Amino acid sequence: MQQGPVPDRPVHERHILIVSHTGRRDSVDAALEVCSILAGAGLVPVLPQDEFNDICAAEPSFGNVDILGDRVLVDEVEAVVVLGGDGTILRAAELVRGTTAPIVGVNLGHVGFLAESERDDLHDTVKRVLAFDYEVEERFALDVAVMVDGKCVYQTWALNEATVEKASRERMLEVVIEVDGRPLSSFGCDGVVMSTPTGSTAYNFSAGGPVVWPEVEAMILVPLSAHALFARPLVVGPNSTFAVEVLSRTDGSGVLWCDGRRAHELEPGARVVAGRSDQPVRLARLRRAPFTDRLVAKFHLPVTGWRGPQGPDNS
Repeated sequence: MQQGPVPDRPVHERHILIVSHTGRRDSVDAALEVCSILAGAGLVPVLPQDEFNDICAAEPSFGNVDILGDRVLVDEVEAVVVLGGDGTILRAAELVRGTTAPIVGVNLGHVGFLAESERDDLHDTVKRVLAFDYEVEERFALDVAVMVDGKCVYQTWALNEATVEKASRERMLEVVIEVDGRPLSSFGCDGVVMSTPTGSTAYNFSAGGPVVWPEVEAMILVPLSAHALFARPLVVGPNSTFAVEVLSRTDGSGVLWCDGRRAHELEPGARVVAGRSDQPVRLARLRRAPFTDRLVAKFHLPVTGWRGPQGPDNS
């Protein structure tokens, strides 16, 4: 954890980006509220161009904002307030990739596992961002490359996961998986998920992979519906490398998806390599809370009957 930055420039030169799910009216209303709070504090809110257009369509009188990439460059963004669910947070991470801007999520979705606060706490959340009253948590991310005939044809990254999937429902994907440059197993499957600890509660979780605490530096690989005797989830260290090769005998093609947002077609013979990125994703945390409590709250896990440690010194 790192403390939030100490302000060293005038209020009017501070730039806070708002990213919202503008397809929902409650998110538009929340964005308008955040803009009002920032304007009241002497800041000009910053929005992506498409979201500004969407809000203007809903509220024609909306204005007095800076557009990201126009008068405010992405490197000038101090922090990001995200209004929506985990998908909106992933979009925000994409927008500020490569910068030091931390992201604070206000959950307007269903689970909102990456979010730090709920809709009722919106005003207090923005006030704390303005006061630099937060800590920054750096989350492990993946660098992902697609290799064809030894040449890199596509590069991207992922906060949650990189997934190699079959492109056609009726066909199976034939792959061989590799760990640290050595082949481990080949099989037919629906796909393979390569996940970070942050993504362990996303696709990896749905595929039967383990939940990994965020402070654990590791990568996870989970085969999807594999026709194989050995197709168990794998957990490796942070300096390891996964590779998934689409075998030439595959009938059809595959597709690489990263965080469900960026896709690339995989021809037979393509090789997807994933390893730790040297650019983590920075999340702003407003409170210190055990990850166990977050799991219980987000997944509504039953803990009725728990009394805590009952040793002789705690009775």
